[in-house]
Amino acid sequence: MRVRSFVAAVAAAACVITAAAVSPPAAAAAPAPAASSAGAPVQAGSRGPVIIVEGTGSGPPLLAILDYSAMAERLRADGYQPYVFRLPGRGLGDIAETSAGLVPFVDRVLAETGASKVDLIGHSQGGIVSRYYIKFLGGESKVDSLVSLGAPHYGSQIANLAMLHGVLECLGYEFCQQVVTGSDFLRRLNGDDDTFGSVAYTNIETALDLIVLPYTNAFQRSPGAVNVTIQNQCPLRVVEHLLLAVDGTTYSGIQDALARQPIRLNCLAL
Repeated sequence: MRVRSFVAAVAAAACVITAAAVSPPAAAAAPAPAASSAGAPVQAGSRGPVIIVEGTGSGPPLLAILDYSAMAERLRADGYQPYVFRLPGRGLGDIAETSAGLVPFVDRVLAETGASKVDLIGHSQGGIVSRYYIKFLGGESKVDSLVSLGAPHYGSQIANLAMLHGVLECLGYEFCQQVVTGSDFLRRLNGDDDTFGSVAYTNIETALDLIVLPYTNAFQRSPGAVNVTIQNQCPLRVVEHLLLAVDGTTYSGIQDALARQPIRLNCLAL
């Protein structure tokens, strides 16, 4: 059991957030497609709906630093209508099945708000889930922009370590197997053009990310993507993978991305 818990933590870290504190449910390998929301909507605004797509291991108990309601409050203060999408099965199963939960969730948000499209903010695996929804589940016509924070778009060497063919095999956690660098899942997702459809793609990443390795794997490679390394604009800003969800400088980039403006980070933002 100790070995299983250790590898589960490594596997979860590969996709987005460390799942060391999460004890996965028995049905984690096949999560239910229905999504849950955390107090959504927080408050109606004038700028339209924004859905925060949480990372691996989301759902109680969460580490205090991964309180996605803090980002929702920032969005509400800026006039948006924030919603929070919690990954079914805590994101420990097949990413395709996890992504299916976004289909009814987005439809419900559009019905509640009367909007024609939503914006998505995906932290870690949340960015991969969002891209899968856009490309394969009809989301392209319903999403205006996607802002990914430390998403392993091209995999992570942490997942490679957790895989160890014939030894660990990610202990059967399919999401971990799918974010191994060069996996069939990622090749299909990225294809010839990893910026599918008319969605505006922005990727914000920190050079201090120890979960997505190398950190540049959090960037899309097609010309249409906007890729931002925080330390290129703010050399002294210290933020790692988990803190991307609550960091003020990161949020200043989110503000610009949602407004379709060039990304000019506020290096002193709290």
